[in-house]
Amino acid sequence: MPTISMFYGIIISMFFEIKEKHHLPHIHVRYQNFKISLAIEDGMPLAGELPARQLRMVQVWVDLHREELLADWELAKEGVEPFRIDPLK
Repeated sequence: MPTISMFYGIIISMFFEIKEKHHLPHIHVRYQNFKISLAIEDGMPLAGELPARQLRMVQVWVDLHREELLADWELAKEGVEPFRIDPLK
């Protein structure tokens, strides 16, 4: 699972080479000992947890980069490694 962005100790990844189809576009986020999956469409948590401050930062980042994330999702569905996306500044 390649890292597509990193900021403030937060690592954002997206699976590719998907063997079983995922129907909802999402990202995987790690921060310290926390892990969460977030929907790209609205930034809402799907599974896992993250401290509130870091969750809000990632949700803002998703809002800013939604089009790029959806483009990466399309690549990932085809088994192509997604592009890196600029971090939150």
